[in-house]
Amino acid sequence: MESLQTALSPLTVAVLVLIPPFLYLFLVLHRTRIKEPPTIPGAWPIIGHLPLLARSPATHYLLGTLADHHGPIFSINIGTVKTVVISNWEMAKECFTTNDVAVSYRPYLVACQNMTYNLAMLGFAPYGQFWRDMRKNVAFVFLADHRIDALSHVRISEVRTSAKELYHKWKRGKTEKDFFTVDMTQWLKEVAFNVVLRMVAGKRYFGEEAVVEVEEARICLATFKEYMRLFGVFTIGDAVPWLRRFDFGGHEKAMRENFKQLDAVVGEWLEEHKRKRKLDGEKGEKGGDFMESMLLEFDGTNIHGFDSDTIIKATAMALILGGTDTSSASNIWTLSLLLNNPGTLKKVMEEIDTHIGKERLVTESDTNKLVYLHAVVKESLRLYPPTPLNAPREFREDCKLGEYHVKKGTRLITNLWKIQTDPKIWPEPLEFKPERFLTTHKDVDVKGKHFELIPFGSGRRICPGVTFGLRTSYLTLANFLHCFHVSKPSTEPIDMTSAVELTNVKVTPLQVLIKPRLAPSLYESM
Repeated sequence: MESLQTALSPLTVAVLVLIPPFLYLFLVLHRTRIKEPPTIPGAWPIIGHLPLLARSPATHYLLGTLADHHGPIFSINIGTVKTVVISNWEMAKECFTTNDVAVSYRPYLVACQNMTYNLAMLGFAPYGQFWRDMRKNVAFVFLADHRIDALSHVRISEVRTSAKELYHKWKRGKTEKDFFTVDMTQWLKEVAFNVVLRMVAGKRYFGEEAVVEVEEARICLATFKEYMRLFGVFTIGDAVPWLRRFDFGGHEKAMRENFKQLDAVVGEWLEEHKRKRKLDGEKGEKGGDFMESMLLEFDGTNIHGFDSDTIIKATAMALILGGTDTSSASNIWTLSLLLNNPGTLKKVMEEIDTHIGKERLVTESDTNKLVYLHAVVKESLRLYPPTPLNAPREFREDCKLGEYHVKKGTRLITNLWKIQTDPKIWPEPLEFKPERFLTTHKDVDVKGKHFELIPFGSGRRICPGVTFGLRTSYLTLANFLHCFHVSKPSTEPIDMTSAVELTNVKVTPLQVLIKPRLAPSLYESM
C-alpha cells in the first residue's frame, strides 16, 4: 500500500499546506474590515461608563457634548450593556428606514417587567404580530383622524371649562391691579389630564364638575406622574443584571407599588364601564369613550395570550400617560419660551386677535389659521422635545450603520435634542426663532419624515398620538392666550432648567400673572 504522501498529488499537498495560513489571513482581514462604532474612553470594569453619566443631571446635554468630541455615532457601556448613541439626522434616517425593523424592539428593562402588564402596553410590547394588531386597533378606536374629529367636542368642552374656572379664580383672588397669580404647571397638567381622561374613561377629575374630591384627583395625577418618573429612573439591574437582586435605591419595589396603585384605579374605571354596559343591556355606541369602544370590540376575547381586561387596562393607561405628561410638558415649555420672548408673544396675540377677535370663543377649526402659533410650537418642540432621548431600542440582528457594524443585542439611544440643535441644519441652533418655520424650514414637520426634527420619534415605533397631541396643544394654548393677558411676575427670565425624567419637564413651577381679555359674558357662556 502506498503511503499517504505518495497517494496525494503534489498539487493536493500544496493546497493542504497553504490553506491554514490563507484561512488565518482571511479571518484577520475580515475582522479588521468589521468596524464598530468608537467606544468613548473611561469605562470602568463592570459598571462601564455609569460614573461618567452620573456627572450630569441632563443626560442629553452630556451625550451631546460627547458627540462633539467623538462624532455622531459612538458607543458607551451602560454597565455590561453595549449601547450605541446617534446624534445626527443622517444616522437617524438610516436607523428608522433601512434598519427600522431591526431597531423596532425594546430592551426588556426592569421597568418593563414591573409596570407594563407583562408587556401588554403598546409602547413596550415586543415588535411582532401582537404589537401590529394592537397598534391598528388603537389607531382605529382612538387615534384615527375620524375619531379625533368625532371627539373634538370633548377637547373644546374641557379647555373652555378650565378657562372659565380660571376666570372665576381670578374674580375671587385678583389684586388691586387686576392680576392673579397662577401656577401654570399645575393648570396645564390638570387640563391635559381632564382632556385625555374624558376621552379614555369618560371622567373629569379636576374642576367644578369633577367626579372625585380635589385631594383624590391630585393623588391620582401625582401617581401617574410618579409612574413616568420611575420609568425614566435608571436601575442598576438594567446595567448589571446580576446586581438586580439588591435593588439599590429601592426603585424596583417603588415600581411595583406604583403600578399596583394605578392598576387599581384603571381597573375600577373598567368595572364601572362593565356595570354600565350590563344596565344598558350590553349595548353601547362606538362613538363613546375609549373604554366603551374597546369593550364593544374585545370584551371576553383573548388576544395573543392576553385577556381583554388586561388589554383594555394596559392601553387605557398608556394613552393617559402619553397624552398627559408629554402634552403638558410641551405646553409648559412653549408658554415659558413665549414669556421669555415678549416680542414673539405679542405676534401670537396679534395673530389670535386677527383671526378670532374678542367677540367669540376659539374653535378647533380656528387653530388651523394660526400658522405663527404652529411655528412657535414647532420651535418649542425642537428646543425642548418632550423626550430628549428617544426611548431605548435594541438591535435584534447585526446591522450596518454608516460605516460601522452594530452587533445584535446592542441597545440604541437617539439623542433627539442633539439632532434638533445641529448647527449644520439649524442656524443659531440654541436660539428661539419660530420664524424659521415660516421661511427656511417651512416645509419641515414633526411627523417623523423629516429626520432633522423628530420630537415624537420616527419609523414603526413613532408615537401614534402625534396628531392628537398637536391638535390638543394648539387648542389649549390658543384658548388660554385668547382668554387672558399673561406676564411674568418679575423681570427675571423664566427658569428653563429641565429635570431628569422620561419626559423633559421643568423643575420649577411656572408662576404667571393673568387677567381677562374678553367680556365677562363670554367666560360665563363657556
